Amino acid sequence: MDESSKHFNPNPILKANPISKLFFWWLNPLFRKGYARQLEVDDLYNVVAEDQSDTLGDKLEKEWAKEVKKSGAGRGKPSLFWALFRMFGLEYILFGLLLLCEEATKVVQPLLLGGLIRYFTPGSEVTKAESLLYAGGVSLCALILAISHHPFFFGVQRIGMKMRLACCSVMYRKVLRLSEGLAVTTKGQIVNLMSNDVKRFDRGLMYLHYLWVGPLQAIAILVIVWREFGLSTLAGFVVLLLLVPVQGWMGKLISKFSQKTARRTDERVRLMNEIIAGMRVIKMYCWEKPFGDLVKKVRREEIVMIWKKRILSAISTCNWVVGPRLMYFVVIVTTALVQGPGSLRASVMYVVVPLLFVLAQVMMGVINLTIEGMQEVRVTVNRIYNFLLLNELPCTRCSGSNEQNVMPAECKVIIDNVSAKWNQELEQPTLKNVSAKVEAGKLLAVIGPIGAGKSSLLMAVLRELSISHGDVSVIGRVAYASQLPWVFSATLRQNITLGNKYEIEKFERILEACALDEEIKNMPNRDLTLIGDRGVSLSGGQKARLSLARALYMDADVYLLDDPLSAVDTAVGRHIFQRVVQGYLKKKPRILVTHQLQFVKEADQIVIIEEGEMIGKGTFHELSNSGIDFSSLLKHKGDKSDDPQSTPHDLMNEGACSGHSLHESIRDSLDSIGAKRDDKEGQLLKEEERHEGTVGFNVYIAYFKAGAGLLKFLLLVFLCLAAQGSFIIFDWWLSNWSNLEEALYAAIEKHASLVAEGYNATNVTIPTMDTNFNIAVFGGILGAVFLFGILRALMFFKVAVDASQTLHKTMFNSILRSHMQFFDNNPVGRILNRFSKDIGNMDDILPITFFDFTQCALLILGSVGVAGVVNPWVFLIVGPLTMLSVVIRRYYIRTSRHIKRLEGTTRSPVFTHLSASLQGLHTIRAFGVQEKFIEEFDAHQDMHTESWFLCLTSSRWLATRLDWLCALFVTAVSFSCVLSADSLNAGLVGLSMTYAMTLMSMFQWGVKQSAEVENQMISVERVLDYTMLPSEAALDSSDDHKPHPSWPQNGEISVKKACLKYYPEAPTVLKNLSFAIKAREKIGIVGRTGSGKSSLIEMFFRLVEPTGQITIDDVNVLEIGLHELRKNISIIPQDPVLFTGSVRRNLDPFRNHSDDALWEALGEVQLKPAIEELPKSLDAEVSEGGVNFSVGQRQLICLARAILRNNKILMIDEATANVDLRTDALIQRTIRDKFMDCTVLTIAHRLRTIMDSDRLLVLEDGKIVEFDAPYLLVTKPDGVFKRLVEQTGKEETAFLVREARNAFETRNNTSERRVANLREIYRRISEHDVSNLIEEEDKQAEENGNNVDDDETGQLLDQGEKVPMREKCKIIS
Repeated sequence: MDESSKHFNPNPILKANPISKLFFWWLNPLFRKGYARQLEVDDLYNVVAEDQSDTLGDKLEKEWAKEVKKSGAGRGKPSLFWALFRMFGLEYILFGLLLLCEEATKVVQPLLLGGLIRYFTPGSEVTKAESLLYAGGVSLCALILAISHHPFFFGVQRIGMKMRLACCSVMYRKVLRLSEGLAVTTKGQIVNLMSNDVKRFDRGLMYLHYLWVGPLQAIAILVIVWREFGLSTLAGFVVLLLLVPVQGWMGKLISKFSQKTARRTDERVRLMNEIIAGMRVIKMYCWEKPFGDLVKKVRREEIVMIWKKRILSAISTCNWVVGPRLMYFVVIVTTALVQGPGSLRASVMYVVVPLLFVLAQVMMGVINLTIEGMQEVRVTVNRIYNFLLLNELPCTRCSGSNEQNVMPAECKVIIDNVSAKWNQELEQPTLKNVSAKVEAGKLLAVIGPIGAGKSSLLMAVLRELSISHGDVSVIGRVAYASQLPWVFSATLRQNITLGNKYEIEKFERILEACALDEEIKNMPNRDLTLIGDRGVSLSGGQKARLSLARALYMDADVYLLDDPLSAVDTAVGRHIFQRVVQGYLKKKPRILVTHQLQFVKEADQIVIIEEGEMIGKGTFHELSNSGIDFSSLLKHKGDKSDDPQSTPHDLMNEGACSGHSLHESIRDSLDSIGAKRDDKEGQLLKEEERHEGTVGFNVYIAYFKAGAGLLKFLLLVFLCLAAQGSFIIFDWWLSNWSNLEEALYAAIEKHASLVAEGYNATNVTIPTMDTNFNIAVFGGILGAVFLFGILRALMFFKVAVDASQTLHKTMFNSILRSHMQFFDNNPVGRILNRFSKDIGNMDDILPITFFDFTQCALLILGSVGVAGVVNPWVFLIVGPLTMLSVVIRRYYIRTSRHIKRLEGTTRSPVFTHLSASLQGLHTIRAFGVQEKFIEEFDAHQDMHTESWFLCLTSSRWLATRLDWLCALFVTAVSFSCVLSADSLNAGLVGLSMTYAMTLMSMFQWGVKQSAEVENQMISVERVLDYTMLPSEAALDSSDDHKPHPSWPQNGEISVKKACLKYYPEAPTVLKNLSFAIKAREKIGIVGRTGSGKSSLIEMFFRLVEPTGQITIDDVNVLEIGLHELRKNISIIPQDPVLFTGSVRRNLDPFRNHSDDALWEALGEVQLKPAIEELPKSLDAEVSEGGVNFSVGQRQLICLARAILRNNKILMIDEATANVDLRTDALIQRTIRDKFMDCTVLTIAHRLRTIMDSDRLLVLEDGKIVEFDAPYLLVTKPDGVFKRLVEQTGKEETAFLVREARNAFETRNNTSERRVANLREIYRRISEHDVSNLIEEEDKQAEENGNNVDDDETGQLLDQGEKVPMREKCKIIS
């Protein structure tokens, strides 16, 4: 909800006069500014009203609603095409009149040229004055073409832009209404629709009018050519009629491959979105290779489709070049054979040839582009159509009354016998016969185990879950705090207010209630601190409280709270429950899903859900008296020990302290135990970088180097030159033939006239001419034209496709190997933009544009060269015009480059906003702020339109000026030919004038394409930027530092003088840490927010490179490969991440384990029954983001991963922060049982989970302040850890101290007994009677499950550890 980018700079086109609009003079001030300095966003002109995203979206939505209504009435299917036609059809049709004027001029111009050429024929009757008039007519036609061409193309491109904006706006609104959300589509598909698909509107409509203008033009040309060549004309038209269907068929094939390519691009973009979002997990699990292989596979399939499409494009392009010449050949050869010598005079030939060229260009070239564009637009319209037909929610808000004037006492929620299911394929419903009623001032608590359906019940209330039976009635406006807090990239204030008016008193009151006030005071810019993408700069607890604060700020009537207390520690949880749930919201209906059973007794009603069914409902006392054991509800079947947090003592005796003392406690150390990204709290989002100046020559070198080696590139150059040479030779031979025919015709005519006058002997020499030889040479040259033309196109497109594939691969590998700071500093949308839009440009637009430019450049050079050779006087005008065109281009390109780069940077926020909206879809709809987010999306689209509109108009500004230069060139050539008539013949004049007229359309297009190539090369430049990202250390060790394959065997960790900073100029977050952790020791890590706890995990995984020395089993981990380090450390992260694919691939992407091992791991975490119930069990598909699993189930899958890895070191990064007590108890028990022989480091969120640790490492300001047994720390006077414990309240403190003492005494008693036994061993050894004691001790050791390595026994003897007796005897002996 960022409005900082808005600015006021009215568009001057609104006040421009018609002449200024015709010549685009209104852009001159911008070009002056762009030439003087780099353009910024504030320099862009505001969008005019007719181009505004909201206006266009509203119109299209109304038209689409008409289509849907028509379909509902049984009058056929809805049509997106007709909805768009009603909006833009009339305007588009009117622009066709301009095109008709332009194409009519192209027919008239060759007729005037024919009159001019007759002046140069022997015995011509055309006077010099008439020839000057003909030259003036040809020049006037060139000026008319310059004036009419660009308003037409600007107009239709603008209509294409408006179609794109309208469709994107409507699709975004559709996203906010999808009933199944991302279950029926993917983020990748949506991003691809709004990036690659809709861009086809921008270019697909440019030539559509040629479908009716072309045939009219063809009829006019047929009449003219028939008059000159008679029946021979039909031969040429037969060729045309044969080639046009071929082009149409190829257009259909291109459309088919476009559809297949789009599907594969959807998959690639979706996959990239997942990879970028889950990069931290991928790196810690060493999953770069399987995900890299997956991307390679998808990209390879995409490239296959792209290459097939490019082959068709090469053939199509070759037809466009060869087609006109094939028509010349057939018409000319037929005429020569049928009509005999003298029929191919230059005065006739150079009327017919330009007309045939125009006809072939339109019917084969432009019509081909039209068909191809139509097919691509049709594919786009169909894909958007299918997306718009996806099921929607019955309404955008939950049912019931949402009016503002509902009385508070009337607000309530009624859940009446509701049954529902997410997956219609499963027989087991998600909810079954659930009923409840919550009135104003009442609190309903919903409890139950993982996957029971608690969150689904809230989704049913919000109408996010389709109800199959029963009903939900809600009276009042609803606010919702989700289980996984949604945070988007904006300021903290904007995240809380969510577009509502900022009221400072209300805002501060809510911050205090949510225990955020003191933390915000410590942030760099207080509540205006920018939060990174996905809340990267906040801890899990901070994100949960921010989500709660947002719900409070909405000032709704009904509150749905999905377990907001799990992510915070006990003190903050109690504060929130008292000050928010039972304080700020006490007069409102509240539904609280919770696993914190100490708060359940205060609920007015409790609903217990298990496996979707309501197994109990009533007050706490009613349910207790009915015999329900609350503590067992949150435990897995078969649990033998009670979780400490769910004891009756806790349920009945919640620690009650005064509001003042509690506030003081929280103020001293808010969220002191949990801060996932604690040490980067004030980190700000960096603005996207953009280059200045021209696109460097090194970018072009890198592009061609990626697509071709030296030999391949030289072959490409040769083919380009050979193709152009064959074109020129073809035209030269035609000119030479026409001169011979002209001389033959003149001699025959003179002979005939003398004979008619009565002369018997005329003495006229009639030249001989071998027509068959001319035809043979002409045919051979045509064959060379076709051969070199097709080879050139295929080679060029092969180089372009290979370059795109290579650069994508290099960029992806660079991303995979980049430091985590890169992902923390760049939003997903920004990175994804490189893989969607920029790679899309390199796949689709750049190859065609670059090839077109190369072809145009060679044709321009050939045209100027031929015209100059024929008439050297032309070079007098060529020099100044060339210099002027270079100056104009340089003047243009500087501003154009700024605009294109701004277009790239203003595009990224559109996708960032879209990505954030997809992540927070349920929250947006629950709060009813769809309109605000639609406004924000439209604002981002308008900002992008400001730059895109200037891209369109600036290119027309250049093209208009270049066309006027070409008109001057045509004028100079035509008049210089008249003035140099004595040294010229008809064939050469026809050749030079034809080339000059061709240059008229070609030159401005070629220069425009050169600028467009440079603009498109910005995409290559942006991709190259990401191919050169700073890389992490090597993944594999060098031979001299490679650890033993069985390393680590014990898990002993030693850290000496370790320091860590996130980037060179950043402050040090870990300062001179030195400590040692014994093998199999269980260590808890605690500290206040910003103390460096999570940085410690990042240090061990080398996500950030530390200094100092870190050894594991005497191996310096800073000297070995990252994979050899990371694959030997297991991690259970706070935020469980699942990827799209099978359950099997999420557990074991390398397929290193058998199915039995997978099932065993799932059984260990109590997930086996749930996975077995899925349709394909282990091969069941995981939805994007793992949304088809509950948060607790996702966390258990992460635990199963750790079990499968079976490493000697396990690190737990607040793994129980967002799970219920049952999952917490399961995780803790599994850790104790399965990781007994492992070294375990746990970042504590709940202090209870670490009180039985061997030792606690207490951090403060990046330094170790305490490191000892929990009981010794909690009894230490003025200890830091003691203060943290005391802040949890008296009751909790007493419990924690008792737990620590019990663990300490148990451990010490065991040690004392071992020491006594050792003394007895010494005594019996001296008496040679140790056998009985050895057997007793071995039995005891086996029961305890402890073993020891030989190299550790000396140390263990000193400490009295549990060591098998036979090992002790070895030591003693």
